[in-house]
Amino acid sequence: MDRILAMKTLPTVDCCTPLSGSTLSVEDGIELERLFKALADRNRLRILNVLLEAGGEEVCVCEFQPTLGIAQPTVSHHLKQLVRAGLLEREKRGTFAYYRVTPGVLERIGLLLVPTPVQA
Repeated sequence: MDRILAMKTLPTVDCCTPLSGSTLSVEDGIELERLFKALADRNRLRILNVLLEAGGEEVCVCEFQPTLGIAQPTVSHHLKQLVRAGLLEREKRGTFAYYRVTPGVLERIGLLLVPTPVQA
């Protein structure tokens, strides 16, 4: 037995303001994806937090392990990922490496997410 369902056509209602589209270019989206992937780990976020709490001062690699309570090889792995993403800078001094947040990187993330309107 064939059943035919009658479908009632509903009127279209304009309930929302039309979207203006994305201001994020493909290239900027790729850059943000790379940065967010690097930050998508709780240990990396904690490392970034330690560095931000240092107020722009460099922090020795030897300080992260006791502060965060994670193994030194794990600390080194996460620091390498953050440096590779451009979030941190590394300076070697003798046998120790010192890290700091790359100047302007957090502002760059903010500008990529919410670009400043162009002044006419």
